[in-house]
Amino acid sequence: MTGTTKQRALSDLTELATFVTTDIAGITRGRSFAARHIDEYLRKGVGWVPANLALTPFDAIAEANPWGSAGDLRLIADARSEARVTCLPDVTPLTFYHADITDLGGNPWECCVRGFLKRTLDAFEREAGLKVVAAVEQEFQLIGVDWPEAPSFSLRAQRRADPFGPLLMKALEEAGAEPEMFLPEYGRDQFEITCRATDALAAADRGATIRVVTKEVAALFGWQASFAPKTSPDGVGNGVHLHVSFTDREGNPVTFDASRPGRLSEVAGAFAAGVIRHLPALVAFTAPSVLSYLRLVPHHWSAAYTCLGEKNREATLRICPTLDLPGSNPARQFNMEYRAADACASPHLALAVLLRAGLEGIKAGLEPPPLVNSDPSGLPAEEQERLGIRRLPSSLGEALDTLAGDGVVTGWFARDFLDCYLAMKRKEIEIVAGLSPDELCARYAAVYRGPVR
Repeated sequence: MTGTTKQRALSDLTELATFVTTDIAGITRGRSFAARHIDEYLRKGVGWVPANLALTPFDAIAEANPWGSAGDLRLIADARSEARVTCLPDVTPLTFYHADITDLGGNPWECCVRGFLKRTLDAFEREAGLKVVAAVEQEFQLIGVDWPEAPSFSLRAQRRADPFGPLLMKALEEAGAEPEMFLPEYGRDQFEITCRATDALAAADRGATIRVVTKEVAALFGWQASFAPKTSPDGVGNGVHLHVSFTDREGNPVTFDASRPGRLSEVAGAFAAGVIRHLPALVAFTAPSVLSYLRLVPHHWSAAYTCLGEKNREATLRICPTLDLPGSNPARQFNMEYRAADACASPHLALAVLLRAGLEGIKAGLEPPPLVNSDPSGLPAEEQERLGIRRLPSSLGEALDTLAGDGVVTGWFARDFLDCYLAMKRKEIEIVAGLSPDELCARYAAVYRGPVR
């Protein structure tokens, strides 16, 4: 079939649109319909099932979920979240909308992670008078490539993938993700995508959009894009970095104060203290797979301790640098980066728990944590204790136990959600128990990478 004939055949097909939710396993699931009926479905949504929340990454349902076979829900799409990609050759247009999960009357379902983020942002504005600006950086690796090795960060590493990078940037632009950079990273066949900062809900939607679109583009080349935290035990990990800053209700930046340690304003310092206080429990949501803990180890620039650092990539919460060029405004650039996250997490849930922890610090008026600008693992034990530095959980099981013991964090959630989350994650641990590190990487790789065409 010639290219022209194939395009004509594709144009004769019924174009689909999909309403999606990115669940607590970090997997984007949904239901599709004829795109010409979009107005109808934007009004009524599509059906969904409560027990879908209990699906492990390996599609086994945790039997101990609160719903079993009972119940019906709806996916009600946010029309503003449309992602539409038409530039991919030899495939039909890709169109999807991020959706909230509701009951049959359209009321928010208490276990919807996108709804949880929306409620968190409402609480931020109501209780702290602040709006959240956010961005999501994501690393991934291309699997199945056949090219010579190239130096890390090099132009050669970028160009050998051509035209993958330009096509990916075009597709993400079409999808409304506002990509900023496509860059070769330190790991083998590893790349990173960054996008512009925006309001926090849109930033989380973009986090999911980028994963979906990147996998689609890679498949056109016969490759798979893997967002798994590790693709090999000794390889470089793939992280998700959550960037946050704050404005007042009028949009004026309030994170920066040049007169204070780390240039963190009083409210930003209190936010950082809340995050550091609850960090050991947060990783149960932000690094939520068994595989995640092969990445969260010292000396890997990935985050392994509860500390705040300025320009320190071993710090779990990092104060990012700003440009000092003439005419630049550091207050509008200034942000903090949370580094103990990966793509096994829902971007909506990961961002929400980060913000909830910070809001606890703001409400309590906590003093900012000390700045740690070296590798915390190299500090003597007594110095770590003085600075309040603790080792993060070293396994998913330990993280879940830590979460269960943090009454503040567990108090953010509906009982059904928390019971389902813990049951699903313990089922996940059971499924991969006994696997070697190589087998573990292979098991997760089958889930967190794209399709083959």
